[in-house]
Amino acid sequence: MITIEKLGVLLGPTEKSFEKYGTLNPGVFQEGNTVHLFYRAVEFGNISTIGYAKSDGPFNIVERMERPLIEIDFEYEKHGVEDARIVKIDDIYYLTYTAYDGINALGALATSKDLIHFEKQGIITPQVNYQDYEDFVTRKNEDELNPKYLLLYNLFAEIGLVADKFRLLRDKDLVLFPRKINGKFALLHRIWPGIQIVYFDHWKDLTKSFWEDYLKNLTDYIVLDPKGFFEVNYIGAGGPPIETEYGWLLIYHGVQETIIGKTYHAMAALLQLDKPEIEISRLKYPLFSPTRIWERVGTVNNVVFPSGQALFGNDLYIYYGVADENIAVVKLDINELLLELRIQT
Repeated sequence: MITIEKLGVLLGPTEKSFEKYGTLNPGVFQEGNTVHLFYRAVEFGNISTIGYAKSDGPFNIVERMERPLIEIDFEYEKHGVEDARIVKIDDIYYLTYTAYDGINALGALATSKDLIHFEKQGIITPQVNYQDYEDFVTRKNEDELNPKYLLLYNLFAEIGLVADKFRLLRDKDLVLFPRKINGKFALLHRIWPGIQIVYFDHWKDLTKSFWEDYLKNLTDYIVLDPKGFFEVNYIGAGGPPIETEYGWLLIYHGVQETIIGKTYHAMAALLQLDKPEIEISRLKYPLFSPTRIWERVGTVNNVVFPSGQALFGNDLYIYYGVADENIAVVKLDINELLLELRIQT
């Protein structure tokens, strides 16, 4: 088993209106000893923006903005800018997030050259309704797909709120790899219930026709599907994959159905370096689970939601949302985790 040290809550809500009802699910970018946190800040009415804090070392907050860093600007995100993840490729920072309009939750992108000013590039995930989605994926993939891929309409359709044609396929947990692979950007995303990958030269290439072709061959792009007891409901990517000599280390969340409702666990997998759609191994048990009071009781009970990490020597610090209210941190030895994953290949 892997030794996990739970360091406790790092950031919580304040009396500022934009983050009074929750601070959670941070995107994390490490520069030397500095850890930048781009966290989901929740105000009254469950409206979300992105707040910012900076840590000197893994657990010493030295700066926190008084207002949101990234606010709501467009109709497609009028109910929330949520759950950022961030990487730097060449000289550009790429921040992916979930844009929520009150009905539809879609993946979006913003870019920056200084971590201060972000330019929104718009929605980059499929903008198709559920009927079109089902038509696309059943043309070739139906016999190979986890049946849950065809249950999406009943799960996520907000019945009666809008016409069916305006109820779009939910696509969340967007995470870019921290470098190009075979000359292309590589992006993990989550069409329920699994994790898929898409390669592209430029985000402008992610057009409607591109996604239609992609969905017709969806089974070719599935990286991980729910497998074990602790992730039987669905899974989603956490922070950007970490490149190691043994493969890409991916921390992700798995959701388990229990008699007290859904329980979120932190999970781990190893993916092939040059072709990360190939799974090398994954833990057969959670990396960590909600056991402390701040993880078990909150706006949404029994949630640990890893969304970023920082590496100091061999110490891997994982930043995660807890109970949809706070941000906490755990520490582990990355070599111990990699050894455990290699044993399970």
